[in-house]
Amino acid sequence: MSETEAIPPFKAIVEGKELTQVPDDLFIPPDALEVLLDSFSGPLDLLLYLIRKQNIDILNIPMTSITRQYLHYIQLMEAKRMELAADYLLMAAMLAEIKSKMLLPIMPKQEETEEDPRMALVKRLQAYEQMKQAALLLDSIARQERDNFSIQFEPEIIETIKSYPEVALQDLIHAMQAVIQQEERLVHHQIEREILSVRERMNHILTQLQQQKVVLFTSLYSLEEGRMGLVVSLLAILELARQSLVTITQTHAFAPIYLQAA
Repeated sequence: MSETEAIPPFKAIVEGKELTQVPDDLFIPPDALEVLLDSFSGPLDLLLYLIRKQNIDILNIPMTSITRQYLHYIQLMEAKRMELAADYLLMAAMLAEIKSKMLLPIMPKQEETEEDPRMALVKRLQAYEQMKQAALLLDSIARQERDNFSIQFEPEIIETIKSYPEVALQDLIHAMQAVIQQEERLVHHQIEREILSVRERMNHILTQLQQQKVVLFTSLYSLEEGRMGLVVSLLAILELARQSLVTITQTHAFAPIYLQAA
């Protein structure tokens, strides 16, 4: 049965009573042999199970009918499930053997020593079920070259040939000397940023205001001083204004800033 096929519902008739649930300790294969008798209708596996549990008297089982249905089952199954058909052949043979022993008269001396033939069936069925469960377990385990396949791969070995340039020792010496001379010609320059003082810039502004009545703020620093000169000049005029030494004038926002001596 493939994985996509649905499992058919279980149904059996035992002495006129319908049975719709498989016993927990019984395994019935998907293509089980179904037998139809007067007192039983269902898989042969279940019939053997009930005989083992002594729920059905084996003397009431017509072996001729089971044999005929088994032969018909063989024709239907053909060769696709012959291992299952062989299992049922063994079961049918066991039933026939046990029933024949049950029908034979028992001598008085043998009553105490002879074993019930149904007990032999129970033992053989237990061993058979153990082997069947073990076979199912082994079949569920992944097999090499059936479920898993190994890959044969041999990496290609590429031999690399190292080639070195033909250079004379004297040429290497000259090249090394040229590198040393070039290193000696390199001059390292260290640039130090000029430190601007707010106090010195305040004195510079007061000096300019002594020479001019009005000084434009942008004239207090140079482009070379960059942002640092702008910040120092701004801090200087704010400090002078706080000390009431200069007056800052601006007509509107973003207009030029003028300074006058207070």
